[in-house]
Amino acid sequence: MPEIRVNTNGPYLLDASGLQLTDASGAEIALPQGSKVALCRCGHSASKPFCDGEHKRAGFSHDPTAG
Repeated sequence: MPEIRVNTNGPYLLDASGLQLTDASGAEIALPQGSKVALCRCGHSASKPFCDGEHKRAGFSHDPTAG
């Protein structure tokens, strides 16, 4: 089963096995080799929708907890 994990102060980690990622117009976004990807949630990545680590330099802070 696909899983999305929200990291504290970081990206969404996605087990992308068998999933298709599309942009707002419906065009497919090629996924990197392997089945794990990190998706940006801070908005500072130069390689959106993928995380490039800019959240650290930008000081992004969010403690995701369920509930």
